[in-house]
Amino acid sequence: MFNIVEFLKQAVSIGASDVHLHVGDHPAVRRDGRIIKIDMPVLSEHEITDICRELAPLHLKNDILSLLDVDFSYEIKGISRFRVNVSRQLAQYAVVIRTIPYPIKKIPELHLPDAINQFTEMENGLVLVTGPTGSGKSTTLASMLDHINTNQQKHIITIEDPVEFIFQNKKSIVSQRQLLVDTPTFADGIKYALRQDPDIIFIGEIRDRETMASALKAAETGHLVFATIHTNNAIQTVNRIINMYTPADRPFVRSQLSEILRGTISQKLVPLAKGVGRRPACEILVVTSTIKDFIEKNELEQIYDLVKKGSFNQMLTLNMSLFEMLQQGLITEDAALTASSNRNELQQMIRGVYHGTRG
Repeated sequence: MFNIVEFLKQAVSIGASDVHLHVGDHPAVRRDGRIIKIDMPVLSEHEITDICRELAPLHLKNDILSLLDVDFSYEIKGISRFRVNVSRQLAQYAVVIRTIPYPIKKIPELHLPDAINQFTEMENGLVLVTGPTGSGKSTTLASMLDHINTNQQKHIITIEDPVEFIFQNKKSIVSQRQLLVDTPTFADGIKYALRQDPDIIFIGEIRDRETMASALKAAETGHLVFATIHTNNAIQTVNRIINMYTPADRPFVRSQLSEILRGTISQKLVPLAKGVGRRPACEILVVTSTIKDFIEKNELEQIYDLVKKGSFNQMLTLNMSLFEMLQQGLITEDAALTASSNRNELQQMIRGVYHGTRG
């Protein structure tokens, strides 16, 4: 029989970021962004249901096989924490497990731009970390929150589904709440967090308009709000937020967002040229008075041109980040072009046609 605990231990030992378990297929892991099938027997339906029952937390033990989609956390003491997703496909269960290491790495250890530090010093407003699934958003935010926890005397409330990184109180107090265990919804969690004397609220993911409205209200009332959202860049992020609302409400939301948004961090993980591992390429947007005007007037395309001009407020485009990594020999040209959302511009930079500098 398949031993899920031993398999997870092995996955952690080889640096896998995810585990994939499907009925009728070999167990698989994702390492450095690539899916690797493991030379083990294919998994039976019975084995998958046993895995679901074994991993499920106490409050889901009796219901796990009646749910269609569910997320929860799991822990192997001394090894790692895990985020587990159980779903159904073609009427059979599938399990995807994300590894969440115990140590929370510091911002420099993650090779993130120094510009990210400025967001941890802000007193209020909304900061969004964006990117596709598996791009390291949660790891980046955990690092930022732990930096605040280490250096500032704050009350930090996290609302997650499920709780991923576990924080130990340092200079700050960190209260961690999990959906369906400690609070029913993100919106409810934010609503009641405002009555719990917070300085900083972290929202695991903004998925809908109700959560977005609650996040905006929290930021508007003087709190610093961090959140993730599944978008690829700053312009797409602003558009996604605005388009959550009806056309009649959008002018007001643009005005509200222009006053509240402090910045966005968009990232992708790019495989290193030598050895194993990946490195984040980032787009950093810091909302200035000029960018406020662009958001309010719905002139979003001009934001990218402003960021591209250089190191103003330590802003950075994804292509500038990729180009710098390429110049340092960290990544290959193919990897850079694959990660780029504007390949033509990056090719011009590589050929020397682009004459802008990063200061």
